[in-house]
Amino acid sequence: MTSIKPPSTGSRGEPVRNRVIDAAERLLRDGKAEFSMRDLATEAGVSFATPFNQFGSKAAIMHALSARRIATATQRFADKPRLDDAGQRVLLAVATVVELMLEEPRVNRAVMGWLGTPGPTHGEVLAQSTALWTLAIGAGEGLVKRGQNQALPALARHLAFGFRGVLSFWTAGELPDDALAANACDMANALM
Repeated sequence: MTSIKPPSTGSRGEPVRNRVIDAAERLLRDGKAEFSMRDLATEAGVSFATPFNQFGSKAAIMHALSARRIATATQRFADKPRLDDAGQRVLLAVATVVELMLEEPRVNRAVMGWLGTPGPTHGEVLAQSTALWTLAIGAGEGLVKRGQNQALPALARHLAFGFRGVLSFWTAGELPDDALAANACDMANALM
């Protein structure tokens, strides 16, 4: 299995990558989740080869969109006033991510759908998601003290697994938009 191509280190690399990612978001926003790489290149105003040269595959572009979403959620969470209790911070992180997902459900469902399909590339979604939950948990203030040093890293990873699970049911249409937050909070509370 190959991994996602790393960002280009050239001076043009990052702006071109962002143009391609922005174009993919626009296509998804317009309901064109089945866009071809040719459609993407046209939308981005680049040559047909550019999306392949920058990313390698459509799956890698979807992983880049996911990384952008997780980075946005992490920044939004970090910008909020810090709460003293780890449990309350986790629930605030849940609310932050749910809000982001519901801002553009068409785009986010398409991205989530791609993350769940096998392909020649793999991303860093688990690591990126775990980092968000690790930030929310912090030192674990207010959580059970016994075994906390070993439990906190596991809790962050389990929150990543659990939240991805809730999102998968939402992506599949089995969980309506208005039930996403409550189910995500229930999952987080059950783990904490």
